[in-house]
Amino acid sequence: MKNLFTLLVLFGLSLAVYAQSATAVDKEKLFDFYQTQRYADAGQYLKGIYGEEVNDFKTLSQIGYCFLMAGNNVEAEKFYSKAYTLQPQNLPILFSLGSINTKRGNTEKAKLYYGEIVKIDSNNFNVYKLLANLYSSPKDDSLKLIHLLKANVINPLEGDVATDLAEIHSAYQQYEKAYNVLDIAIKGDSDNLVLQRAKLPIANQLKKYGEVIASGEKLLKDGADAGVIKDVAKAYYYTKKYQKAIALFKLLEVAAMENEATLYYTSLSYRALKDYPQAAVYTKKTIEEAISPNTSSYYSLLGLVYEENNQLTLASAAYKKGLQFKATPTLYYRLAVFYDTRLKQGKNALKYYNLYLKSRPSVMDDKEEIKFSKDRIAQLNLAD
Repeated sequence: MKNLFTLLVLFGLSLAVYAQSATAVDKEKLFDFYQTQRYADAGQYLKGIYGEEVNDFKTLSQIGYCFLMAGNNVEAEKFYSKAYTLQPQNLPILFSLGSINTKRGNTEKAKLYYGEIVKIDSNNFNVYKLLANLYSSPKDDSLKLIHLLKANVINPLEGDVATDLAEIHSAYQQYEKAYNVLDIAIKGDSDNLVLQRAKLPIANQLKKYGEVIASGEKLLKDGADAGVIKDVAKAYYYTKKYQKAIALFKLLEVAAMENEATLYYTSLSYRALKDYPQAAVYTKKTIEEAISPNTSSYYSLLGLVYEENNQLTLASAAYKKGLQFKATPTLYYRLAVFYDTRLKQGKNALKYYNLYLKSRPSVMDDKEEIKFSKDRIAQLNLAD
């Protein structure tokens, strides 16, 4: 009985202290903090009034909100987590905790909080959209697809979800599904340029070239978007309007936005017009674009790996293959040293040492290699 009496007294005192704290809040001061968007000050003020051990749901939510708005996610999560223990099925708290953990990179925790919302409200569009955004890796496309499909069923007119869903359908080569998703969303928002642009490459895949041209030409009036230019140009190519295709592809060249595919289609267009000289020019450009500027470096590394593993035939082939892409000083030097020290072929070594020096290696960065090459050339010439 004595212990029970003590507990009742302590409980009464805690209520009295809390009541005093609540009445101690200067509402005008707090309102001023809110009005001037000084949320950090508001959060610290309330925290100073109520202390760290507050257990009132509304107060915890209010302080958490202040810190969230101030960008202090650590403090915000601390107070929202306490509120969550009091009301674990409160949707605003779950959304806030999910958002905080997303911002902090704790995606697994965010998934757990959003997953709780799904259990409570299985028709909540926003939570499915948020969950889908947490799956950013291509390996997670199947999970992302599940959430996007649910969100799209609830609201098929929402543009962001429709675009993301169509992109995944396209990745799985389900172009009809992708097209239909975007078509429905566009009917709900015919002025949405993002949706219209997203639809063009899919319509091309479905050979709806007339639609691509009609829609794409309208889009081009609002600005020269590289993706739209490419899609419309391809549609012109497939409808045998080669000059129009070339004109659009050249717009990309002028803007330095051409790529392997656009150069390839330009070459095909010239070939279809029997303009073989230009077709040859663009075929060469296509080949050059397809080759990485680092390819020779990769072969140089491959040759070195083979050499270090005593696979000398493969090493020689790799070095020479690299020269086919770009004759760099590094490759010449590696081949010179390779023939000199590994294969003991003085004539070949001499040849590549000379080629190395003629390739203008950096006087500052390669001074040791330059000196070594000159010394070996002198020594090999004497040996002859």
